[in-house]
Amino acid sequence: MTPAIRALERAGVPHRVLSYAHDPRAPAYGLEAAEALDLAPETVFKTLVAKLDDGRLAVALVAVTDQLDLKALARAAGAKKAQMAEPEAAQRATGYVVGGISPLGQKKRLPTFIDRRAEALSTLHISAGKRGLEVALAPADLARLCAGRFADLARA
Repeated sequence: MTPAIRALERAGVPHRVLSYAHDPRAPAYGLEAAEALDLAPETVFKTLVAKLDDGRLAVALVAVTDQLDLKALARAAGAKKAQMAEPEAAQRATGYVVGGISPLGQKKRLPTFIDRRAEALSTLHISAGKRGLEVALAPADLARLCAGRFADLARA
């Protein structure tokens, strides 16, 4: 049981935990999850940690088929610039390893932004806090639990 799953259970949020055999040689964790679990890739969201120009870290969730627009994330977070955080900084702040970072149950709650396209989905899939473990839940529940805000973040 991961902190992300515990957070969902504590909050009483309907969810489904999905697991698969993670291949350490897989080049992209999110696409690996979509393929292994036979999920539509546009419903599988990767959790990315970025560093804002004021030094804060922020979390962005975009579909695994998309790229994060760092300028759009900076705007959404009220900053001028953003860059991807160093993996060690992301792991230290969240308590999760890269490839298994979840927006839920983080050691330190970071400002979280979810690509607006998620709002149109009935269910999305995010990391459950461990490589090879995903959780399915409603986008509105995700936003509520992580105090996330929807914004245009993706470049297709």
